Amino acid sequence: MIPFTRSIPLPPKKGSAMTISSPSPRPARRSRIGLRGLALTAAAVLPLALGVATAPAAMAAQAAPSGWARVAHLSPDTKSVDVQMTALAGGAVVYELDDVSYGAVSDYIPLAEGTYVVSMVPSDATNDSEPVVQQSVEVSAGEPITVAAYGRNAELKTTVFDDDLSAPAEGQARVRVVQASTLEPRVDVDTAEGRSIAQAVTSGSATGYAAVPAGSWNLELSGADETASSAVALPAGSVSTIFVLDDAAGALTARTVTDSATLADMPTGGIHTGGGGTAVQSAAPAGLIGGVVALLGGLVATMVVLRRRSSKGTA
Repeated sequence: MIPFTRSIPLPPKKGSAMTISSPSPRPARRSRIGLRGLALTAAAVLPLALGVATAPAAMAAQAAPSGWARVAHLSPDTKSVDVQMTALAGGAVVYELDDVSYGAVSDYIPLAEGTYVVSMVPSDATNDSEPVVQQSVEVSAGEPITVAAYGRNAELKTTVFDDDLSAPAEGQARVRVVQASTLEPRVDVDTAEGRSIAQAVTSGSATGYAAVPAGSWNLELSGADETASSAVALPAGSVSTIFVLDDAAGALTARTVTDSATLADMPTGGIHTGGGGTAVQSAAPAGLIGGVVALLGGLVATMVVLRRRSSKGTA
């Protein structure tokens, strides 16, 4: 708010005579100064009020999520981890996950376009512990990605998979295979009926997406020494990833994650970060806007009263 000031006559010194002059235009002049000051105040408050109401909306538009990322814990001998996603610009933590266990795949996290750092530390680690995984990722508009940690803990690796969630044809499903088993360097995935899904998928890699008839399938997972079967459900219209993993008994197993459903279920608002990072700012509270409007109304009313008084003083 622009400060409104005017000069105030100093009190007379002791012993000096105070004279009362006849009515003059001075009161009217003071009123005109007051009106001008109030007008300047109103002119300053109005843009401020509009700025309060519209600036958060502009900030929300700039920080609106435009891409997506999710994380996958695919290391069989790495204990549960806590995951942090940090914006490279500014260093704000924009997302956190606690106690992510082996085989877990998070939902997609809506993020503004930019570079982020994904860090994983053991869930029981102290605050100053070094991350067991730290990977920078680039989030692009309209491009979902999966950030995965895989391999044995002694040789833990990370990779980023580009996801394609294009809808399949009617009555079909789209599916790909991510090979994260440590038991076999290469794995074939076929249906029990002999339909090939993927061949010789190497550790830490993902196949392209294949269109298959929707329904329930019994898969055959086979490597050089290991063979296992796993049942999967592929609903019509879905896009899924089959993660080949190690089970507790040391055999091959598969876990299917329906990717398109997790994307469809994502929140449309910003990430809850306590106001930092890419959190979308809310619009100005109605009470604040109402208070500003009331203040402007009071200023206008005061200007009208002073105008009337100044008119009477000059009559």
